[in-house]
Amino acid sequence: MNKYETMFILKPELEEEAYDTLVERFKGILEGEGAEVTNVNRMGRRKLAYEVKKKFNEGYYVLFNYTGESRATDELERNFRISDDVIRYLFVKEEE
Repeated sequence: MNKYETMFILKPELEEEAYDTLVERFKGILEGEGAEVTNVNRMGRRKLAYEVKKKFNEGYYVLFNYTGESRATDELERNFRISDDVIRYLFVKEEE
């Protein structure tokens, strides 16, 4: 089992309920693939370092820490790509 850290940024104009739904959905994807989510850090709305997709200057940041196989990360990335609400994401495999 590998340790991963995933940060993703959601569109800033969503309602609070939509953020809750998306975070739970993405967490459920990881758990459905056998990963154990150890930490969910909702950092909230923050200003971006640079403009993204020519229209976003801020976003809603979320950080997941989890352990699992790479298939969980692959499935989460697939869902990030097809979701219109995710504007950026980054996966980091932590050193042991």
